[in-house]
Amino acid sequence: MSHEDEPSASAGGAGAPPHPAEPNRAPPVTREYGTERITVQWHAERCIHSANCVRALPRVFDPRRRPWVDAQAADADAIAAAVLRCPTGALHFVRHDGGAQEQPDVPTTLTPIRDGPLYVRGDVEVRALDGHVIRDATRVSVCRCGLARQIPFCDNTCRKAHWHELSPSADRVGPTGGPESAPPSTD
Repeated sequence: MSHEDEPSASAGGAGAPPHPAEPNRAPPVTREYGTERITVQWHAERCIHSANCVRALPRVFDPRRRPWVDAQAADADAIAAAVLRCPTGALHFVRHDGGAQEQPDVPTTLTPIRDGPLYVRGDVEVRALDGHVIRDATRVSVCRCGLARQIPFCDNTCRKAHWHELSPSADRVGPTGGPESAPPSTD
């Protein structure tokens, strides 16, 4: 059951048709790559090219090859583990061999990436200002720079714009050789 490079709309989330407030936005493309054991789904608009999948399983995930996902190049457990390393939810899998499907992390965690997005893992429901759900997911990458074209989600604009966070970080060295600190509060 191979769906090599066939676009399809996923049910809900980013694969759903655009919200009525976005009439000129084209529906996102999802590509599926599968075998009788597992199908890998790639939601292109969610991918920020962290390359965790490539580093985890380069024989399956090779961006220089077309199609770039070869679901026959490894067993379903290895592919599922590599997909779960995707911080944005751009990659998902469906098991057809009785193996475990993805479950949300418990507890839900938020991990800031230095000079980059906020990775959220768990049972995540993202809502628009008007309250409608725009994504129901297990892995999301949230923009922290405010420059992304698809707010609240990161699209890697922070990297292209050379954005740097202003908050202090213990791994940054300040002028005294110790950790950088925030300026004193004027409250």
